[in-house]
Amino acid sequence: MRLPIALMYIFLAPAIAGAQEISADSSNSRVEVVTNLGSFVIELNRDRAPFTVENFLAYVTEGHYEDTIFHRVIDGFMIQGGGFMPDMQQKESMQLKPVERSTVNESGNGLSNMRGTVGLARTADPHSGNAQFYINLADNLDLNPRPTRWGYTVFGTVVSGMEVVDEIGHRPTGASGSFERNVPVDVIVIERTEVLTE
Repeated sequence: MRLPIALMYIFLAPAIAGAQEISADSSNSRVEVVTNLGSFVIELNRDRAPFTVENFLAYVTEGHYEDTIFHRVIDGFMIQGGGFMPDMQQKESMQLKPVERSTVNESGNGLSNMRGTVGLARTADPHSGNAQFYINLADNLDLNPRPTRWGYTVFGTVVSGMEVVDEIGHRPTGASGSFERNVPVDVIVIERTEVLTE
């Protein structure tokens, strides 16, 4: 029953007035992400992406993101993390951290993949997004939905510490494990994530 209701919400969402702004409404939680390069704060948009925000907050409160890394960094495009851990047995490799659940695609919610926004990473399956997230380093409109295909769900924006995000985006990258490119040469670790209280 839940999936059809969620899909109905997605198809109706573009008709909702307004576009990119994320309000300072009390329903929009803020999460601090602390890395070994500094910290940044994400404001989540529960009104536009309720299922994605609920899913992200569950991973935050479960401690999933602790000791995960930013494993994909493309300067001028985006940084992606929250899914892999450094492999302690093989220094030049990393291992995928197990996940408990995925969530429905909410890319038709009226939010656009603009610089500083946070989206849910996924595979070619539109509804495969789980714990991995990305932060746009530029306006990436190609990640938005189109009439003929699903897009990537935007569910928040960086409201503090964008300079840290940019610093991660500028780090040199190379090959690691099964990845042929775009992996930071120096490991960038998410040390912890925390829901901020007012």
